[in-house]
Amino acid sequence: MAGKLSGVASRILGSNGVAARSAASAFRTRAGMGLPVGKHIVPDKPLPTHDELVWDNGSAYPEPCVDRIAPHIGKYEALAWLCGGLSFFVSLGLLAVWNDKASTIPFAPKVYPYDNLRKELGGEP
Repeated sequence: MAGKLSGVASRILGSNGVAARSAASAFRTRAGMGLPVGKHIVPDKPLPTHDELVWDNGSAYPEPCVDRIAPHIGKYEALAWLCGGLSFFVSLGLLAVWNDKASTIPFAPKVYPYDNLRKELGGEP
């Protein structure tokens, strides 16, 4: 696609197409670097049963997609930690809403001279 666009640009600018051919060959070969994750292998036989659970990025040591960092933690303990963490953040948000004084007084209170204009506003002299 980039080679076609550079060819169109060279025709518009009136050159003889040398830049288009060199740009097209450079874009086609990716400057000799190849694909970012190794060669793409098209399967020619059936895949193993759980092939989607292995991340094979072309290195010598493919790794599992699902990390098994802590197999000793049960699902109910994990649920308790999740609920505890979420309840902490919910309580922190509710505390912030409850303690929000700026929403009750959206403007700064004015301070007038002469004892806050007590006499001028009809207060005791």
